[in-house]
Amino acid sequence: MEYEILMATEEDRNDILALYQLQKGRKFCPWTEEYPSNETIDFDLSRDALFVLKIEGKIKAVISLEEDEDVDNLPYWSDDLRPEGELARLAVSPEEQGKGLGRVMLQHGMDELKRRGYKGIHFLVNKYNVTAIRCYAAFGFNVVGECHMYEQDFLCYEKEL
Repeated sequence: MEYEILMATEEDRNDILALYQLQKGRKFCPWTEEYPSNETIDFDLSRDALFVLKIEGKIKAVISLEEDEDVDNLPYWSDDLRPEGELARLAVSPEEQGKGLGRVMLQHGMDELKRRGYKGIHFLVNKYNVTAIRCYAAFGFNVVGECHMYEQDFLCYEKEL
């Protein structure tokens, strides 16, 4: 399967929003009608922090380099891995799920964080999302804690880059 991963542009906005919409209401997805939104995309675009995977010119997956103080301030993260980056809003088009695109996007996000000078990575995963947990296990992430945020139970994942 041939694909390209690019930094998202303003021209990608509507397709990214459509992909986000497809995730809402799915099992373990904490997203609501208000989040992620155009404002979320504005924030990501302003920081060069939004990446899309395209196949034949169509967006099939997206991931963001996140800045979230609430998550950054959780007590579980290792001081030895600072500065740490966070990945968020990973979404894969439903018709492309199970083909490894989520892993491709995770790897790209980790590579980009490392390129930007981060020593470690952390993020939250819904505690009951077995599919995502299996995906992250393949990368050797460590579960360093649990928390309840955004009305869900999460595992706190961390890894050295």
